[in-house]
Amino acid sequence: MTENPVRQPRRPEDFAVYYAERPPWDIGRPQPVIQAHAGEFTGAVLDIGCGTGEHALLAASLGLAATGVDTSPEAIELARAKAAERGLTARFEVANAVDLGALGQRFETIVDSALFHVFDDADRVRYVASLGDAIADGGRYHLLCFSDEQPGEWGPRRISEREIREAFRDWRIEVLERATFDLTNVVAQAWRAVLSPR
Repeated sequence: MTENPVRQPRRPEDFAVYYAERPPWDIGRPQPVIQAHAGEFTGAVLDIGCGTGEHALLAASLGLAATGVDTSPEAIELARAKAAERGLTARFEVANAVDLGALGQRFETIVDSALFHVFDDADRVRYVASLGDAIADGGRYHLLCFSDEQPGEWGPRRISEREIREAFRDWRIEVLERATFDLTNVVAQAWRAVLSPR
């Protein structure tokens, strides 16, 4: 298998370079593991780090109120265009995942496909706190991130099961299992988790 040469962008301006073309994480459809569990989505849905909006649009196609946020204006423009093209209603906003309280809304379902693994240790703490500001009582956070079981040096930071448990030690872990994450030219090892605030 050929290794994917993608390097991990970290700042909003880094992502602009990727969205000038097709980023390797934009497969043009929802991640299969998220699609398989979309029936678990309820209420208002927030897709954090939504990129071009596939998971928010999936929620909208199920008749749910969907919002997608990303730090990349380029990605948000592409997501809005996809929504219009598909005749779906979803809200897309440029926003910072470590300041979700600024959205002024709480969500019953939060989807994170490939965002958690971009944060360094300090921002990860801020991100988890931010999730607490955005999730509704009884809400669930659906996580899909790169796994430390993925070989090679390319791509994003690898995340261990222990790191997920530590980051969410004050949350209830309903599901934590091995999964896969599709890229345009490779399938990577991942973790899938479903968590809720205690």
